[in-house]
Amino acid sequence: MSKAHELLKKYWGYDSFRYPQEEIIASVLDGKDTLALLPTGGGKSLCFQIPALVNEGICLVISPLVALMKDQVDNLMKRDIKAIALTGGIHADEVITLLDNCVYGNYKFLYVSPERLQQDWVLEKIKNLPLNLIAIDEAHCISQWGHDFRPSYTKINLLKPLFPNVPMIALTASATLDVKKDIIKQLEMQQPKLFQISFARENIGYFVYETEDKGYKIEQILKKNPEPSIIYVRNRKMCHDLSFQLSQLGFQTTFYHGGLPKREKEKNMHLWMSEKAQVIVATNAFGMGIDKPNVRTVIHVQLPENLENYYQESGRAGRNGEKSFAVLLHHPSDTVSAQSQFIHSLPDKEFLKTVYNKLCNYFQIAYGEGIDEQFSFNLNHFCSQYQFPVIKTYNSLTFLDRQGIITFSQEYSEKIVLQFLLESKEVIRYISLNPQDEEVILAVLRNYSGIYDMPTAINLSLISRKSNQPEAVIEATLLRLKEKGIIEYTAKNNDSSITFNEVREDERTINRVSKYLEAQNELKQNKLQAVLDYVTDKAHCKNSLILNYFGERGTADCGNCSYCISKKVTKSNSEKDSNVLLKLIKEKPLSSRELQQITKISEEQLIFALQELLDNDFIKVLPNNKYTIN
Repeated sequence: MSKAHELLKKYWGYDSFRYPQEEIIASVLDGKDTLALLPTGGGKSLCFQIPALVNEGICLVISPLVALMKDQVDNLMKRDIKAIALTGGIHADEVITLLDNCVYGNYKFLYVSPERLQQDWVLEKIKNLPLNLIAIDEAHCISQWGHDFRPSYTKINLLKPLFPNVPMIALTASATLDVKKDIIKQLEMQQPKLFQISFARENIGYFVYETEDKGYKIEQILKKNPEPSIIYVRNRKMCHDLSFQLSQLGFQTTFYHGGLPKREKEKNMHLWMSEKAQVIVATNAFGMGIDKPNVRTVIHVQLPENLENYYQESGRAGRNGEKSFAVLLHHPSDTVSAQSQFIHSLPDKEFLKTVYNKLCNYFQIAYGEGIDEQFSFNLNHFCSQYQFPVIKTYNSLTFLDRQGIITFSQEYSEKIVLQFLLESKEVIRYISLNPQDEEVILAVLRNYSGIYDMPTAINLSLISRKSNQPEAVIEATLLRLKEKGIIEYTAKNNDSSITFNEVREDERTINRVSKYLEAQNELKQNKLQAVLDYVTDKAHCKNSLILNYFGERGTADCGNCSYCISKKVTKSNSEKDSNVLLKLIKEKPLSSRELQQITKISEEQLIFALQELLDNDFIKVLPNNKYTIN
């Protein structure tokens, strides 16, 4: 393990591993199949990156998320570790070149999507690579019991007979008991070593608040806890709206979602990471690779789709071990809203077939064609043209993505078009004076021959691979060349993109995957019901409910969640508070905010007393969310 410690210090600057990273790495280096369940922020990537660097050869990393692959490749390249990713939209001839480079280019990491392994010729190429480790990230995707099942993951076991002596490590942040068993079975792991940290986060208090005024509740929380905070919302519009509202209240706030340009994402992220902004309001696009240790509160304004996502997102609080809070705000109407978004908008087979056919027509793809073709895509325009409901269509495209039929990238992207304005000899002279720009310029010139004659669209990820430079460095270089008058450089914005991973076969395509649709819809219903049970359960510790969901039974009450704290409210205090509230409500209808401002009763006691009055039919809630006598 001394070599592992040397590499940790050399590339990452750490003196020691977190528990149980060292034990997991030792298992892999010992040649054993390994399953590692580490909560979000537990440092999963080091568990395969370090052993891959210790041994000769290449580590094959299988990941379902393009953004995650790009993020990890960029981070490795910044550390002068050679890595490439075979993402969607790369044509076959380029994939062959990249795989050949893996053999002769001294690469240490090859990232691929599980869909790539379904292509026989890709598998044939990979078969000849000197693999030292196979790493399966987001391994819960292999299980039909998981919250993000992808059938293409079940084909990973094709690698086992091809590399019988190469260890396999499967990693995930959240898996129930059934999912763990399924991962081992589906991957055909041989006597695997299992490493699992308890899902308990003793420093996090889980709070569920029923409130009709979420804005006021957020204001209270942020004033009470002025440290860094994350607020998760459901859509991009609410990101902007809530961020603006909090700014108007005097909070330093920024926002983050998948529709922002890369530079604005980086700027907003920096504001929050450097604590120039206390709060970042975000969709679930935020979180990948984020490791800010002193986050005090994570607030969810709406119900999450499942407890796996909620656990991961709320787990971004308190990574420094300090006391922190995961707060979920809800109102009875949220149940209807969540069912509408997550359940009622699930597609059936006929709707899925219609969306797929129209999508092919939209991009003029003929029957039997379309594989590896990539297009810019605007969901709202597509839905408007065919009169499709947006959320149901979005769910259809997401399903097609998870089945590997298409890659539906919702990351904001820029289509870069550039042309060299100077003659080639002047460009060569510039390179001699500015050697730091040489690799990027030569990569562009070698791959786009007509770039002196006309504006040419370039592929940023291709130039990144050819120059062995992160995309951020390439963008900075191009901007510098533009400012010096060497190139003309423009960027056209795309909201998302669609890549077709298979030829168009219409009904045959959909019939093949429709068997998974019904099972997925039922699973989504069950998982949302688990969220509703968590929110409405007033008789059990919130921490215990989460642990029980992940298979940790018989856990003691945490003493630190909204339920445990409500138990501390004595009956005599409750009766006294109820009498005070009842007297005020008899005079006129009042909201909970107004009642708290008048009485100065603590929020926990107020909620407890109001619930008692509601349960005993002394009061009722009016449509304007004020309480009145029943």
